[in-house]
Amino acid sequence: MWNEKQDGREIRPTGPSCSLSLQRGSNYGSLLTTEGQFQVFAKTAYYKGNLVAVKRVNRKRIELTRKVLFELKHMRDVQNEHLTRFVGACTDPPNICILTEYCPRGSLQDILENESITLDWMFRYSLTNDIVKGMLFLHNGAICSHGNLKSSNCVVDGRFVLKITDFGLESFRDPEPEQGHTLYAKKLWTAPELLRMASPPARGSQAGDVYSFGIILQEIALRSGVFHVEGLDLSPKEIVERVTRGEQPPFRPSLALQSHLEELGQLMQRCWAEEPQERPPFQQIRLMLRKFNREHSSNILDNLLSRMEQYANNLEELVEDRTQAYLEEKRKAEALLYQILPHSVAEQLKRGETVQAEAFDSVTIYFSDIVGFTALSAESTPMQVVTLLNDLYTCFDAVIDNFDVYKVETIGDAYMVVSGLPVRNGLLHAREVARMALALLDAVRSFRIRHRPQEELRLRIGVHTGPVCAGVVGLKMPRYCLFGDPVASTPHPPLSFPALKIHLSSETKAVLEEFGGFELELRGDVEMKGKGKVRTYWLLGERGGSTRG
Repeated sequence: MWNEKQDGREIRPTGPSCSLSLQRGSNYGSLLTTEGQFQVFAKTAYYKGNLVAVKRVNRKRIELTRKVLFELKHMRDVQNEHLTRFVGACTDPPNICILTEYCPRGSLQDILENESITLDWMFRYSLTNDIVKGMLFLHNGAICSHGNLKSSNCVVDGRFVLKITDFGLESFRDPEPEQGHTLYAKKLWTAPELLRMASPPARGSQAGDVYSFGIILQEIALRSGVFHVEGLDLSPKEIVERVTRGEQPPFRPSLALQSHLEELGQLMQRCWAEEPQERPPFQQIRLMLRKFNREHSSNILDNLLSRMEQYANNLEELVEDRTQAYLEEKRKAEALLYQILPHSVAEQLKRGETVQAEAFDSVTIYFSDIVGFTALSAESTPMQVVTLLNDLYTCFDAVIDNFDVYKVETIGDAYMVVSGLPVRNGLLHAREVARMALALLDAVRSFRIRHRPQEELRLRIGVHTGPVCAGVVGLKMPRYCLFGDPVASTPHPPLSFPALKIHLSSETKAVLEEFGGFELELRGDVEMKGKGKVRTYWLLGERGGSTRG
């Protein structure tokens, strides 16, 4: 008795001799479904610690008769590098199955349908020659013929050697054929004389195998699927019915081959000839292929090395493409990070370092907002407000790129910039912000609101200098935040004061006077929330630069 565990798919016999653990998702034994999109794969299992392919047999019982024992002996005696090695068979119901060598590269059909795998003609000839060598050994041995040769029964091992599987053991073949699409899809490789038989022999015929080889040859040459007919979209049932009828000329796949492959096309036509006796034996096919492919070595080792080189080159191209795509995405992510955080802070985060809060003795902060923005927003649509702010801040961002400043944030109509951090620049921060403020004032004078082109945008600006503490706050969408007196005290001119003015604190004015060249005007004392009366100044311009009245 066999016990099957569905979760791990582990099957064990009652005796201690072996264990069989079934795995899902083998990558060969493919068969197209009705939709032509999905594939059904053979199961794999571990038998005595080795991975093997498992083929379930749809029989209630297998009697170990003399005939069955001879079939098993013949399978055991098959030793050829182009035929899958027979591991064993289980005859205990309900787990009747056949175990064979597992080939990890999948079936020939899978490889042909995988567009990411490049197959040059040397590679294709190598695969074709492997089929011929395997079939030649099979036809000259005790098994005599295959009877079910198709591209999904040609599997490729880890060294890219093609091996034929699913041969012999006629007594294990399913007694009841499948119905519908699956039945006809399996018959696309079957010779017409076998299709016309009510009960064809389980092992088929040698001429029938040659016909099947011709269909596979067309698959390899065109890579357009089994029995591809140019200009026609036929179901497997329609194809099988037309082949069975014996039309004149016989209904066969397309031969839309390149000029240098004409001889290969002629070989296909001979292989799928209507009369079995007109089809060449595999010994003759081998000689013909050798003639077609004189320039390529028939040495097994040379072919293997060439195959591995081809596969390695293909992998290198795929890796290079994936690497370039990864680097491009990495570049985009880093560019976005540099927009969110200062460059030096972003570099620390990229290195996996914790960004510690840092105190700065002296920085200069710029703050601006739009006079009457609330009223303007109420009279505009949300989309118009978004467009206005995007246009304005795009303009501002282009201006501040010319100065040693860092854009801290924008909230609504508020625009905040700082100089002197995260990279210290001595006292230059006041001069940089002052010059930037004058440049922004120039830019806003020529700025036009799209949906109100006649209306002038009125900007008010405040600048303050002092010590702050800066650090990264949060893990999701981290922000580089500033804390300190300059942040809270950057002067916001009351609405009663003229717009388009630059409002300075006395601390900023004191630093600017050390540089000289700036035109300043006393504004007077202003009541600041939490600080009482504070003396402030107007920045009018810079001698030799911008001047404002």
